[in-house]
Amino acid sequence: MTDTVIKEAVRERYSEAARRVSEGGSGCCCGGKTAAIEPNPITSNLYNAGEKDSLPEAAVLASLGCGNPTALAQIKPGETVLDLGSGGGIDVLLSARRAGPTGKAYGLDMTDEMLALARQNQKVAGVENVEFIKGEIEHIPLPDNSVDVIISNCVINLSADKDKVLKEAFRVLKPGGRFAVSDIVTRGEMPEEIRRQVLLWSGCIAGALQDTEYEGKLAAAGFVDIGIEPTRLYTGEDAREFLSGKNLNLDVDGLAPYIDGKFMSAFIRAKKPEASTCCPPMCCES
Repeated sequence: MTDTVIKEAVRERYSEAARRVSEGGSGCCCGGKTAAIEPNPITSNLYNAGEKDSLPEAAVLASLGCGNPTALAQIKPGETVLDLGSGGGIDVLLSARRAGPTGKAYGLDMTDEMLALARQNQKVAGVENVEFIKGEIEHIPLPDNSVDVIISNCVINLSADKDKVLKEAFRVLKPGGRFAVSDIVTRGEMPEEIRRQVLLWSGCIAGALQDTEYEGKLAAAGFVDIGIEPTRLYTGEDAREFLSGKNLNLDVDGLAPYIDGKFMSAFIRAKKPEASTCCPPMCCES
């Protein structure tokens, strides 16, 4: 399965989700067309009533995440925030309000339909300190050292080149900047039969890293103070709910026990080290 195949599958799935919302339906990260109107164990109940009531309905319906990074990232007034894979814009709009008029929130997405929906949601919400930009999370179109906080909501697991994503995140963060994302993470090996299903690359499961592997990749990119905090652990019954009826040619009942307790939504945090006070490299050597 090539990176291009995976990327196009993700693009098409999220384009379809944006079209559904624009037509009055709802989006869904982890499932087929019918799942867009059914409760989902991964995407449900992520935002409180106050957060949802303050946003356009289309932004809430297009929420495709597995967590609420804006509630955990401790965004401060005046900070610049970047949401990787911003979708319909719910986390960008919430971040912009936390950052206040002296701050700014960027939303990065590769899908034209999602960008159009997000910009419409921004207009309806009347939030000015927001900019939605087109691009890929493996190639962030922002300068070095330009962002205080990076958030993301169940998107990094969809990338076929997570090392590149994390290196790019490190590059655009300012020294001392924070990486604070929600993502799907596994504990132990995920059955290969699931990973082979290209549709699940756009459904939050097949691209998930093991928790220890995620920590290793963050460290390799240069991050420090790395932590993974489980926010929702999924059961075999959850697996049956979102895998059944998706035409994936999977033995759902047989796979469910292997999935039970093996994957979770998690809040993943890390930090870019503060800038060194030592200018020439040789002055730090003893």
